Amino acid sequence: MSNTITQLEPSVLWGHFAALNAVPRPSKKEERVIAFMKDFGQALGLDTYVDEAGNVIIRKPATPGMEDRQTVVLQSHLDMVHQKNSDTVFNFDQQGIDMYIDGDWVKARGTTLGADNGIGVAAIMSLLSASDIAHPALEALFTIDEETGMTGALALKGGLLKGRILLNLDTEEDTELTIGCAGGVDVTAKGTYETMKPVGDKAFTISVKGLTGGHSGADIHLGRGNANKLMNRILSHLAGIADIAVAGIEGGSLRNAIPRESVALVVSKADGEENIRKALSELSAAIKAEHSSTDPQLAIGMEPAAMPGQVMHPAFQQSLLRAVYACPNGIYRMSPDIAGLVQSSNNLARIQAGNGSYNIQCLTRSSVDSEKDDLAKAIDGAFGLIGATVTFDNGYPGWQPRPEAAIIRLMSSLYKELFGTEAHVNAVHAGLECGILGTHYPDMQMISFGPNIYGAHSPDERVQISSVQKFWKFLLETLKRIPKA
Repeated sequence: MSNTITQLEPSVLWGHFAALNAVPRPSKKEERVIAFMKDFGQALGLDTYVDEAGNVIIRKPATPGMEDRQTVVLQSHLDMVHQKNSDTVFNFDQQGIDMYIDGDWVKARGTTLGADNGIGVAAIMSLLSASDIAHPALEALFTIDEETGMTGALALKGGLLKGRILLNLDTEEDTELTIGCAGGVDVTAKGTYETMKPVGDKAFTISVKGLTGGHSGADIHLGRGNANKLMNRILSHLAGIADIAVAGIEGGSLRNAIPRESVALVVSKADGEENIRKALSELSAAIKAEHSSTDPQLAIGMEPAAMPGQVMHPAFQQSLLRAVYACPNGIYRMSPDIAGLVQSSNNLARIQAGNGSYNIQCLTRSSVDSEKDDLAKAIDGAFGLIGATVTFDNGYPGWQPRPEAAIIRLMSSLYKELFGTEAHVNAVHAGLECGILGTHYPDMQMISFGPNIYGAHSPDERVQISSVQKFWKFLLETLKRIPKA
C-alpha cells in the first residue's frame, strides 16, 4: 500500500481506513476484525461491548456543551465482499488490501477495495478517537455479516441502544439521502443427476470473462451481462447444432455480486469441432455487440482440455439448460410509485455443476415483501421442474420510507445549505440493515448516506477522495445540528 493514502485529507479517516483494510474481514469470518474493533474501543477507554452475534457497540459521551442533545447511533458493517480478478494472485484470508491512488480515486490492485462499508467504519472510528470534534453522545454500532445474510443485524437485541436517531453510513452516492431499501432472500436449488462416460473424443473449456459485474442490487438496473446467463445461452446454442456433452459448469461466486465469469467443460466428437468453433464465433460476435456499452471487456473463449471421466446424461443436460433459461434474472418489476426505482429483481449469482450434483444460488430482492415471495416461488418453479430441492434462507425485510422524520428534514435542509443543491432523497434497491434494525427499534429515525463508491462488489471498486471529504464535512455538521433531547 502506498503510504500517501494515510496522508490524504481527512488524514484521521484515511488512517483508520488503512488500518482496517490491513485486517482480513470476509463475511462469515469476521473474528479478526471483531477483535480489532474491540481492542480499538477499549484502548480509547470507551464502553465497548460485543454481543453474542459478534456485533460491536462502542459508546462515547457527548463533548462539553452537547450533553443535552439527542443520542445518535452511528452504524456501519465490518465485513466486506471478497472478489478478485481471475489472474490476480491474492489470499483474502491472509493479506491486507493492496491500495493505491489514481487521481481523485483510491482503488485496489485486482481485488475489491472494501470501501463498502470500510469508509463508513473508518468515519465512525475517527469520531470515536477524536478529541477536537463536537458531537452529542454517540453509540457506534458495527454489525457483522451484512453482505451475505445480514445475520448481525438480525441477531441484534432490542434494548441495547438508547439513541433514537440512527445514521447509517452505507450509501454509495454522495448526492443521495437514502430513506428506504429493498428486502431480500437467498434462493438455492440443489440436486443430483445421472452421469455417463463421455462418448466424444475431444474435450475443451468454454469461458465467459471480462464482464463488468457489480452490486446485484444497486447495479441491477444497468443491464450488465450475467456470466451464468450468457454461458447457458452459449451451451444451449451449441447443443442445438452439435452433439456436445457438458461435464461441468462453474460460474459466479457471491450472491450479492453480478457474476463476471463462467467456465464450462464440454466434450464433443472431433469431427464436430469446426462447426462448434464457427458457431461459437458467430454467437460471441452477437453477444459482444449486445453488450458493447455495458461490458466492453467481455471475452468469450474456447480452449482444449483434458478428457473428463464423466458427463451429464443428455436428458438432464437439456433439462438443466432449460431451467436456467427459465430462471428470472435482472429486473422483475419497476416501482409503480417511485420513478426509476427497481421494485423487484433476481440475481442468478452462482452455478456449480459437475460429478453428478449441482448447486444454483440466487439473491432475490424487493421492496414489497409479497412480491419478493412471489418471485422466489417463480424461481422455485423453474428448478422444481427438474427435481431440484429449493430452499429460501436469510430473508430480511425492506425498509419503509418515513419522509416526515425530523432527521430527514434536518439533513435535507443542511445538504442544500452546505452544497447549494438539493439532495436526492430516495429509496434504493440494494439491501441496507435499516429495515432489520427498525424491527428491533421501531421508534428510531433512520437515514443513510455516504461518499461516492463505484464498482462495489467487484475488483473495479473505487472510492472518490474529494467525495469522502464532502461526506466527512456533512457528517460533522450534522452532528453539530442534532436537536436537544
